[in-house]
Amino acid sequence: MQDRKRLEEFIANDDRIRGMTDDLDTLFELAREGEQVQGDIERDMKVYGELLERLETAMLLSGDNASKSAIVTIHPGAGGTESQDWAEMLLRMYLRWAEREKFQILVTDRLEGEGAGIKSVTFEVNGENVYGLLQSEIGVHRLVRISPFDANARRHTSFASVFVYPQLDDEIKIDIKLEDLRIDTFRASGAGGQHVNMTDSAVRITYFPTNGDDPIVVQCQNERSQHKNRATAMKQLRARLYDHELEKKRAETRKTEDSKLEINFGSQIRNYVLAPYRLVKDLRSKLSLGDVDRVLEGDLEPLIHAWLVWRKTGKIAGDDKDESPE
Repeated sequence: MQDRKRLEEFIANDDRIRGMTDDLDTLFELAREGEQVQGDIERDMKVYGELLERLETAMLLSGDNASKSAIVTIHPGAGGTESQDWAEMLLRMYLRWAEREKFQILVTDRLEGEGAGIKSVTFEVNGENVYGLLQSEIGVHRLVRISPFDANARRHTSFASVFVYPQLDDEIKIDIKLEDLRIDTFRASGAGGQHVNMTDSAVRITYFPTNGDDPIVVQCQNERSQHKNRATAMKQLRARLYDHELEKKRAETRKTEDSKLEINFGSQIRNYVLAPYRLVKDLRSKLSLGDVDRVLEGDLEPLIHAWLVWRKTGKIAGDDKDESPE
């Protein structure tokens, strides 16, 4: 049924493109005959171009899980309050992006930082092609700015890592033995009402792999019900284990693991510079954007599209002539 829905959407978009093409042909014909339709042409061309870009982005998606929803985790790097604040800025950016795209959002776990920002956050983004789009965000993100926490107004560099996992369908079976799990309950922190904070509703699950790999820890404290939090945590664990198996297979065919880099200088995938100049630059696709505020408000479409083109074709965005100092 999911495959059928996607095919029906492709057919519907094809019909829409054909209809808009015919309408534009008619408008150009009227213009040649002297009719004042320039405003109509400009309006329809704008809508036409936006639709083509979105269709091209969808066509560039690849992989068995590209159409699935996603689970996103953000961790600050070294730097204390600075990096924790940057992690919260990234969280806001992705939430705004999801709102722009009409995706559903559910924050399942959030650990507040000391003084400002967040120490970690995990959230779900539910919708069509979310995982395929957000794969562009996996890695380390670097921020350069005049610190709002520095009394001397000095420039600081902060790092945060973003990991994205596909949400698995129920028919995908992941073998998890109960004897390999430790399930702890605790009281939720932060906002949530009296019932949430006064009962052991939050759940933390630790998985101990039998092959000696490092334990995997997931937790959820979003719901009032311990059972619902446990179900959500298990869903996150299944997604993490599935992604872990995929990573092992990919590691057999490549020497470097781009999405598991150390969270510090030299390992970033994207720079966000707010001072001394303003620029967002993706270090893979080489796309540079001067409107940093628009990006931080969730307009990620140009960055995602450029990354998809780079991954598919190896082509970079433009000539990358900007050689501003890092």
